Amino acid sequence: MLEVEGLNVAYGRLQVLWDVSLRVGAGEVVSVIGPNGAGKTTLIKTLVGLLKPRDGGRGGRIAYQGDRINGLHPEEIVRRGIAVVPEGARVFPEMTVRDNLLMGAVVPRARGRREATLRDIHALFPRLAEREGQLARTLSGGERQMLAIGRALMACPDLLLLDEPSLGLQPTLVRSIMETIRGISTRGITVLLIEQNVHISLPMSTRAYVLENGRLVREGAGADLLTDPHVRSAYLGI
Repeated sequence: MLEVEGLNVAYGRLQVLWDVSLRVGAGEVVSVIGPNGAGKTTLIKTLVGLLKPRDGGRGGRIAYQGDRINGLHPEEIVRRGIAVVPEGARVFPEMTVRDNLLMGAVVPRARGRREATLRDIHALFPRLAEREGQLARTLSGGERQMLAIGRALMACPDLLLLDEPSLGLQPTLVRSIMETIRGISTRGITVLLIEQNVHISLPMSTRAYVLENGRLVREGAGADLLTDPHVRSAYLGI
């Protein structure tokens, strides 16, 4: 579904991603793990068109369902069926929960199904149904993360990108959010999960990649990487 080949991304003269190549097959949950500053958020922003690969033919290639998408505007990428949940559960604070959700259904593929999709989101996150008329700024951190995920799902995506969904949440909420993500994948939505917390991300991943200092240093089945000596030492403290 998603293929990235030789991706190089820089901020001015500072290169952040170096020859990153990865693939995400339809129906998979694929994780990219790594420490702060590894380039994970840069990767997400580049995949959705917010950042551009390097010029001059050195930037690499991003293909979605066989079509090259690097160079497209973000709105066109979303129209093609990719949705993103940004780091930090960013929502529209002065809009109600309902209006935040409806903002996710502005793309043509989602408009005709928005009420049915809204009912599905309420079933997935009953708390959002209870707080439908509240302003988003009044929600707890966990509720805002639910809202951010629900808004992305309102776009009826085929591929969902999540950037650090566990960031800043209590352990009990982290487990709940991750179980929700696992449930989303069983509905036929492919998931690319960017995450520091290897304890929760690797066991649920079909495959995973380790990104360090802008380069991929490991890849393999999620369960296999849990036993990899480098991962155990660097991320599990074992």
